[in-house]
Amino acid sequence: MPIDRTFCIDTLAKLVQTNSVNPILIPDAPGERGVADVVVAALGGLGLEIERHEPQPGRVSVTARLKGSGGGKSLMLNGHYDTVGIDGMPEPLSGAVRDGKLYGRGSFDMKGAVAACMTAVRSLAQSGERLRGDVVVAAVADEEYGSLGTADLVAKMKVDGAVVTEPTALQICLAHKGYIWIEVETLGRAYHGSKFEFGVDANMRMGWFLAELDRLERDLRARPPHPLIGPPSLHAATLEGGTGLSTYSPSCKLEIERRTIPGETEATVMAEIQSIIDRLTARDPSFRATAKAFFVRSPFEVAPSAAIVKALDAAAVAVSGNHPRQMGDTPWMDSALLADAGVETVVFGPTGSGAHSDEEWVDVESVCVCAEVLAETARRYCA
Repeated sequence: MPIDRTFCIDTLAKLVQTNSVNPILIPDAPGERGVADVVVAALGGLGLEIERHEPQPGRVSVTARLKGSGGGKSLMLNGHYDTVGIDGMPEPLSGAVRDGKLYGRGSFDMKGAVAACMTAVRSLAQSGERLRGDVVVAAVADEEYGSLGTADLVAKMKVDGAVVTEPTALQICLAHKGYIWIEVETLGRAYHGSKFEFGVDANMRMGWFLAELDRLERDLRARPPHPLIGPPSLHAATLEGGTGLSTYSPSCKLEIERRTIPGETEATVMAEIQSIIDRLTARDPSFRATAKAFFVRSPFEVAPSAAIVKALDAAAVAVSGNHPRQMGDTPWMDSALLADAGVETVVFGPTGSGAHSDEEWVDVESVCVCAEVLAETARRYCA
């Protein structure tokens, strides 16, 4: 299905030129309200059912639904349009195109993909072809922090399939890692630094725990890897303890990020942490510690035989003549939320570089190809 390349590139430039830095990451940043206006204006007049969703003030997602005739599978084309900060970037909001690359914050991660989704549904709407199933573009807020946008939509919007359009260099991503944020606190007894017989040093006890955690980290990386995304891992992210130089520390807190692979659960991960605490307590009764998970995101995996994967693969062949490579990726994506909600989901998006860095760009041609593939995927999946 032909797409309007001028619309695609112009829309991408407008999205990039609109500041949508996530205000949870950068206080007083504008959030998504302005970029939501760009999406609504660009897709107006096409007969789409357009809705704004605002689960928290200023955190706006937009959905645009192309209604089907009925009886077919529904498909969501999902992409986030919030970004990380822009400090240090020489051209953060330029949208300039040079040598086939469009520059600016969010161009690669992932306004290029949002523009592709918008272009795909516009082409379908203007084609006059009526699909049986609905096609929904979901331009969502807050993926860069807590995925407020997609979490809000999966709670109230049912679809059969989804393509999350994170950048994959036009490859089909079948799996990615999840993560669990864990807080471990060791407990001591505050006392004057000269009274070793009364004080218990929580910081020293955390050292015992860290030595055991290092062994676990090495064990994780030595385990049989997932064929697409490798082994699980962890790192000690933040550490805080003590109240003063002449006082035994009453508490020390460690935050751990544990990256998970398909098959791992919060329960199994926390059991490994608790086993360290249990061993250290058995070794020395003065060791006291607690552990809790305070944020969990599941890993993601979809079978190559899933209908959405087959439709996407066939669409890519129709557009380019070649089967795209199937791969996995390590960062977490909103695809896991959709899969957890029972939506068969795959990841596919354009090519570029510089996510979260000082120079970010997306390959313009790949955005246009992505739009063609998404439109053709919808034709096949929703027919």
